[in-house]
Amino acid sequence: MYIETLVLKNFRNYENQTFRFTEGTNVICGMNAQGKTNCAEAVFYLCTGYSPRATRDKQVIRYGEDKAYISGTAKTAYGNVNVELTFYPDKKNIRINGVETLKMGELIGNINSVFFNPGELKLIQESPEDRRRFMDISLSQMNKKYFYALQKYKKILSQRNSLLKDEDVNLVRDTLPLWDAQLAKAAAVIVRDRNEFLRLLAPQAKEAHAFITGGKEILEVSAGYRYEGDERTIEGQILSDLKESVEKSLVLGYTTVGPHRDDLKIKINGEDVKTYGSQGQQRTAALSLKLAELEVFNFRFKEYPVLLLDDALSELDSFRRARVLERTKGIQTIITCTEADDISVDSVNKITVQAGKIVD
Repeated sequence: MYIETLVLKNFRNYENQTFRFTEGTNVICGMNAQGKTNCAEAVFYLCTGYSPRATRDKQVIRYGEDKAYISGTAKTAYGNVNVELTFYPDKKNIRINGVETLKMGELIGNINSVFFNPGELKLIQESPEDRRRFMDISLSQMNKKYFYALQKYKKILSQRNSLLKDEDVNLVRDTLPLWDAQLAKAAAVIVRDRNEFLRLLAPQAKEAHAFITGGKEILEVSAGYRYEGDERTIEGQILSDLKESVEKSLVLGYTTVGPHRDDLKIKINGEDVKTYGSQGQQRTAALSLKLAELEVFNFRFKEYPVLLLDDALSELDSFRRARVLERTKGIQTIITCTEADDISVDSVNKITVQAGKIVD
């Protein structure tokens, strides 16, 4: 899978520019605040339907304009695909191969990507929510059933939590079983797919980390939750836990069990990397997880997704930077950086941007 062209119109600081990418390594370079990251953001938008930076879609509309537009054309093992997004102050329009769709789930999975920038250190440094988000973004691209189950789960969970706050305790007790049955069913899909994802991810992350560090460190990734088995077994386990936790949930006013409480355990040489790892180790661990994600995609679809490295290599030493570039050979990689000379690979498609314009 690789993106051939990316068109940006009134997107961030771009008035009207067309990027042409090659199958291999593409480097978007330029000084700070010229639009490099905006380009990577646009690609991620086409793949997932949302931004890793903006909290609201309207923030991407160029100042003084009433709409923004991005379009990407990609070649995949399953045929060519074109994705278009048009942003208005109050909505976002989606077109797949020229056909408009209202469902975000129809957008996801047409062009797949793995995204990494310095902010992705949240995956290691911050809350379980960031590690769940990592799994959710990847799995939603791989499986529409997962995406829809996740949306359904979040909706039911919100309704169940609202019910738990109701002052009529008898009403709550009588009504909870109806919500629990629906919640457990959606949760079982999520947990089953996360279990399979982690089964594939963990050994790949260990191998990628060993490669980047020259075998000096051992990365271990495991689940911080206990539900296992097939979908029906997991559904029964979660339903049982929901019933057993009713009293605690009534006191706290929210649901205390389920996949919204999941976490990942990430260790280097047996020590928790969040607590004991240096920032360099944390960065390498996060990057190793992303490289492992590439391999999971390849296992599922027999092709690699697009790799987006947004200012991701500048903080690595020369050895680890070279190892990452070696690791990504044969994968379309879009790298943003200030100096293209730091990217030492055989063939590079260099694109320089200045003030929202391609200058060479």
